[in-house]
Amino acid sequence: MEMKSFQLINLTAEDFRDTILEGVKKELQDFKKEIKEPEEILTRKQVCELLQVNASTLHNWRVKKKLTPYLLGNRVFYKRSEIMGQFVKHN
Repeated sequence: MEMKSFQLINLTAEDFRDTILEGVKKELQDFKKEIKEPEEILTRKQVCELLQVNASTLHNWRVKKKLTPYLLGNRVFYKRSEIMGQFVKHN
């Protein structure tokens, strides 16, 4: 990080505060761009409720590779972003 120097001559306390706040805001914005939201993971039951389908439909979509399951032990999960990415616009 490059440090810039400046003099505080003829600078009011308010101007000094505003300068610091602007620098902090910029750094926070840059930092926020680097942070990714965690992926939302859903259970089979949650996916069925979200899509308003029964478990057999979900199983069929899994077999047809329309949805990708993720396993943790003997539990099956799905990524919300991948489910939402399967929707296509219908004209």
